[in-house]
Amino acid sequence: MKPLSEQELHNLAMNIVGRELEDAGYEFMGINSKKGKNPQFVCLKEKNLHFIVVRPVAYPQNPAEFDPALLHKVREHALKFEARTYYAGVGLSNAADQNLPVYLNEEYIVQYEGLIEI
Repeated sequence: MKPLSEQELHNLAMNIVGRELEDAGYEFMGINSKKGKNPQFVCLKEKNLHFIVVRPVAYPQNPAEFDPALLHKVREHALKFEARTYYAGVGLSNAADQNLPVYLNEEYIVQYEGLIEI
């Protein structure tokens, strides 16, 4: 069994959030899947620009908690474009044992409460 790398976990979290955004009618203007580059999504909805920062969060950490300094920096950048800023924390854990890593091709649990506006 191969645990997912940090980049693979990041991509999985982005896929989960991306599907939700698409279902909610967001139009993707830019997508940055490279870990450490922010924001991950720049979207348009109802003529409003949205910057969305996505983070995978390992069990037992709370996916709703974020780095205020990072989000403040992204928000300051977003304001220059009159964009709204959101955080999307996606909790990911192994379905068989939450203390184990998420493995490739194995079931996992998602804890995602949606976008948090900054």
